[in-house]
Amino acid sequence: MQKVIKAILLILASVILVIYITGYNYLFRGIRLTYLKGESSSTIDDGEYFSSHTISKGISKPWPEDINYNKITLSPKLVKHLKETESVSFLVIQHGKLLQEHYWDGYKKNTASNSFSIAKTITALLLGKMIDDGRIANINQKFSDFYPEFSEKEFGNNLTLANLASMEAGLDWKEDYKNPFMPNASAYYGFSLAEVVFQNKFKQNPGEKFEYQSGAYQLLGFAIGRATGMPLASYASAKLWKPLGMEQNAEWSTDDLGIEKSFCCIQSNARDFAKIGSLLLNRGKFEGMPLIDENFVDRMITPTENSNGVYGLGVWTNYDSQIHHYYLRGLYGQYVIVVPEYDMIIVRLGNKEGAEKDSKNRPKEVEFYINEALKLSQK
Repeated sequence: MQKVIKAILLILASVILVIYITGYNYLFRGIRLTYLKGESSSTIDDGEYFSSHTISKGISKPWPEDINYNKITLSPKLVKHLKETESVSFLVIQHGKLLQEHYWDGYKKNTASNSFSIAKTITALLLGKMIDDGRIANINQKFSDFYPEFSEKEFGNNLTLANLASMEAGLDWKEDYKNPFMPNASAYYGFSLAEVVFQNKFKQNPGEKFEYQSGAYQLLGFAIGRATGMPLASYASAKLWKPLGMEQNAEWSTDDLGIEKSFCCIQSNARDFAKIGSLLLNRGKFEGMPLIDENFVDRMITPTENSNGVYGLGVWTNYDSQIHHYYLRGLYGQYVIVVPEYDMIIVRLGNKEGAEKDSKNRPKEVEFYINEALKLSQK
């Protein structure tokens, strides 16, 4: 029996050694933060398990309530969908006022939730602000201007910030959220973002093909961070959270070296996420004051030719539908949906995403939320 136990221990030790040697030691953290906590993957509540930088708010400017605030009942069809997808927040803001606001499962107006890839939109906005501030020359500046070593990679010297922001980086990066051996898991649970993204190679020339890759936005975050010389959270506080009058501080998850995960992971609440949608809706202005150049915002919400009409700069677009809209999107169906025609913003946060997709692989539930929200509005 002792021989069997020794053999088992030897095998386990060998496996652990191989995992460390091959660079997959982040798997231990991933297992500890998922399976050992009764989960099978990341969750909207796991931000507390990671180190983070605070995005500090200034003087809060809460959303005013519409005269018809919560007076119209949500339709049974909408309630059913929100329940099935384990939604925790659903907000409708029209003409700058809260029209509907609902929370479930212990969530409240100040409860923070993991935004996942909604953070990409915020990173894109920071790029626009860096250009406004003159710290970055323009969106077509080369990434190698910030990290000269990239010029030594094949295709690396051709990579621009525009390529990164539009998901046309050409990286050899497979966007896979389920495979623990893929770069998404390594970036999410790993110890050094630089080790994950800087060792990544190119599979084609940047700017030739649209391919959604979180690695592109992590590289973009590195460029912004080097240009500004401060943590992204500090810059986001000064240029977004404080001017927008956010109601709560937010937390931006970092790796163990204090680098923000610019591809994801800002923990904030539904009301404050809606402010980001408002900034886009008003073409870079808040309460009439310009915060980001309107031409840059227009470019963010304009789909690129290579994306087949589905993506601009950090923003998903759907101008094929009867009601034109664009939206911020995070894993498991975190949405900030902007409907310019009706001066409307919709926020939905939750644990699951609807399964149905349209012909361009966009989530059908986005249009469903819009149609349901219009039933609740005065148009």
